[in-house]
Amino acid sequence: MELLNQIKENAKKANKKIVLPEGAEERTIKATEILLKEGIAQIILLGNAEEIKANADKLGVCIDGATIVDPTTDDRRDAYADIMVEIRKKKGLSKEKALGMLNDPLCFGPIMIKAGDADGEVAGAINSTGDVLRPAFQFVKTLPGMSCVSGAFLMFLKDKSFGHEGVMVFSDCAVMPETNDKQLAEIAVATAKTAKAIVGMDPKVAMLSFSTKGSASHDVVDKVANATKLAQEMAPEFKIDGELQLDAAIVKEVATLKAPESPVAGQANILIFPSLEAGNIGYKLVQRLAGAEAVGPILQGMAAPINDLSRGCSVSDIVNLVAITANQAAGE
Repeated sequence: MELLNQIKENAKKANKKIVLPEGAEERTIKATEILLKEGIAQIILLGNAEEIKANADKLGVCIDGATIVDPTTDDRRDAYADIMVEIRKKKGLSKEKALGMLNDPLCFGPIMIKAGDADGEVAGAINSTGDVLRPAFQFVKTLPGMSCVSGAFLMFLKDKSFGHEGVMVFSDCAVMPETNDKQLAEIAVATAKTAKAIVGMDPKVAMLSFSTKGSASHDVVDKVANATKLAQEMAPEFKIDGELQLDAAIVKEVATLKAPESPVAGQANILIFPSLEAGNIGYKLVQRLAGAEAVGPILQGMAAPINDLSRGCSVSDIVNLVAITANQAAGE
């Protein structure tokens, strides 16, 4: 909780513009009141202004200070359509079709970011991940040099002896079902940047496998070992090592036996799983069996921070993810 408070304080200082495409949705409106009251970010709500204000009144919520934008009538539609056509001209996107697409807030939000009118987006309270991310991939795209997007979780552990004062970052737990060694390396570097920007930690990245430094031989071990080398070349400023078994990565006594020369073993605060299958299982095991709080997924690798909520999210989930998104925008 102390870290989440620090994330919110950092967001206040950054004062970023975060667009919420589901502007009339009840939890989004309630979260907006909190975000504005605490000064966490400048909030842009997308939707019909009368409907949004009526819903806020019905809920007894004050959203004065939020900017409300109706995608169907906004005077920037023509300029935004031109941006879209330029990006997708090879795909044959016409201006007429682009104007039609802009009626959808989930498309309008990423174009606001592309145009420089917003710094980040949070959506997904009432929309699927695919619907949230599709326009983001089409128009915001990935960072230069990045070929994939991944999802990281902040894991708040009860045992403060692990990670960064009890905080660890797990990835990829949400997006890429299969990766090659280059993509796995990109995920490692992106997660290190996420951890530094949001948590303020000195990243110590463990590339996980069922082998430690060649103790087992298999193609999937080779992938992790190769990804480790690529990640080290991509970001020599970060401590990245592998391949490491989980116990070697986080337990000092085991690290001393299995990887005594490693700058990461026994003290890792970032765990990079070899597959989405392993990562998704791993974070849920720690969440359920160790009673850890899992915050995420935080999408990384996009050219601008766009984050997806669970449709079962709470108001506090929205508040927290907006603060995290603002931190990502500040760290770019």
